Amino acid sequence: MKRLLANLLDVRTVIGGLFTVYGVILTVTGLLDEAETEAKAQGVDINLWVGLGMLAVGIGFLGWTLAHPLEQVTEVKEDLD
Repeated sequence: MKRLLANLLDVRTVIGGLFTVYGVILTVTGLLDEAETEAKAQGVDINLWVGLGMLAVGIGFLGWTLAHPLEQVTEVKEDLD
């Protein structure tokens, strides 16, 4: 239970979750934007592109957390001591 809580509160999980949530919000906003908003950004749908970028970063952080959980990192560190 202690390790599960440690993995949930790992900074990679928190950052990945926040980037993913905000990325989804911006991507949906970018898909639903009107032409006026795109015209303000000189023809670039900035909400969509930034949202997709944030999704990629968030999924990358969450994937990193799943690929290398905190328990593996602490076990290696204990072996070195």
